[in-house]
Amino acid sequence: MKPSIKTTLACALAGVYTVPLHAASLAVEVELPRIEVAEYHRPYVAVWLQSADRQTVRDIAVWYDYKMPKEEGKKWLKDLRQWWRVSGRGQDELADGITGATQAPGKHTIQVAATHPALAGLPAGEYEVIVEASREKGGREVLRLPLAWPAQQAATAEAQGESELGHVKATLTP
Repeated sequence: MKPSIKTTLACALAGVYTVPLHAASLAVEVELPRIEVAEYHRPYVAVWLQSADRQTVRDIAVWYDYKMPKEEGKKWLKDLRQWWRVSGRGQDELADGITGATQAPGKHTIQVAATHPALAGLPAGEYEVIVEASREKGGREVLRLPLAWPAQQAATAEAQGESELGHVKATLTP
């Protein structure tokens, strides 16, 4: 039976909401350092969630030059070598909602809601949030942040990059 508008309004005013089980959220903060070189190109970046046994892989974000004519930017996605091996090469099209433009130096936060495909229906277990960056005429770097799912309490994992990535932090909120 569908609730009436009056019942729905009364529940909303009383602060009663239905929340799905394991309605956690994940925030991934990625810092791209300012690199002083003669020819700087913004890095391609992939962020994904992977189980300890590497059987479950869920993409969170892929930043690349997707507006190039004839989708030419896609040909350099394979420079994100680890992401390419576990996820990228098996995709005809990157999932809508995870792709974005390359980012300028600075801090960037990716908010992942419980309904996002990376978290929705995720089995309980030990995972890693993996951040990989690769830059033309530059280097490549990968950072791994441990994560236990589902979140029983707020948890934070942090890592410091040495070249292509700065400080990276993943915060899981139950």
